[in-house]
Amino acid sequence: MSEKRIFVINGSPRKRWNTAMMCESFAEGVRSCQVDAEIVHLYDLDFKGCRSCFACKVKGGRHFGRCAVKDGISDVLDRVATADGLVLASPIYFGDLSAGMRAFAERLLFPYHQYDSGHTTIAPRRFPVTVIYTMNVDEKVAAQKYFDAGPGTALNLFESFVAHVYSAPKRLCAYDTMQFADYGRYVSDYFDSAAKAASREERFPKDLAAAREAGREMAMAALADGAGMSGQAPR
Repeated sequence: MSEKRIFVINGSPRKRWNTAMMCESFAEGVRSCQVDAEIVHLYDLDFKGCRSCFACKVKGGRHFGRCAVKDGISDVLDRVATADGLVLASPIYFGDLSAGMRAFAERLLFPYHQYDSGHTTIAPRRFPVTVIYTMNVDEKVAAQKYFDAGPGTALNLFESFVAHVYSAPKRLCAYDTMQFADYGRYVSDYFDSAAKAASREERFPKDLAAAREAGREMAMAALADGAGMSGQAPR
C-alpha cells in the first residue's frame, strides 16, 4: 500500500445508505490503486461548528492558521491537513449540506481563510477535492435550484470556498435517490414509490460506478503527484 492517503468524509447520519454507499465506492476506487482511503463518519464524532473564538486569526498566536478547539474532530482536522486528497460527501437537506458537514466545513476551511487585503489562504497543502451530493430531487430540479441559479446558492458558495482553500472540487451527484426502503411505512404520497425503486435499480449502480472511477482517478493523481501540491494555496 502506498504512503499516500485520501480522506473520505461522510456527512450523513446514516452509515449504510446512499451517501455512505457513495463513500464506500469512492474508497474502493482509491484502494484499487494501492492507495489508502480512510472513511470518517461525522455523526460518530462529538463536535460542533466554528465558535468564532478567532484564535486562528491572532497575529503570532500559537493557534494561527489552525482551529484551537479540541473535540471529536481535532485529530481528523490535523490529519486531513496533510492528506493527498479529500472527499466531502453529504445528503442535501433543504437545498444545503447536512448540519454535520456544514459544521465540519466551518472548522476545516475557516482557519486557512485569512482576513488580509487579498483574502489569501494558508492551507499547508493543496490537494484534489471531490464533493459528493445525494439528493431526493432529479437532475433537472437540482440544476435549476442548486447549481444554475447563480454563485450565491448554498452549494455553489460551499464549493467556491473549497476551491479557494484547496482546489476546485469535482462534483459527483446521485439524483432522485430513495430516502427509505419501504415507502408504504411513511407518509409519502407525494412520491411514486415504483419510480423511486426503478431509479434505485437502474441509476444508482451507475452512480456508484462513477464514484468508484472518481476514486481511482484521485488515487492515480496522488501517485503521479510525487511530493504533493505542498505550499500555500493561491489567492
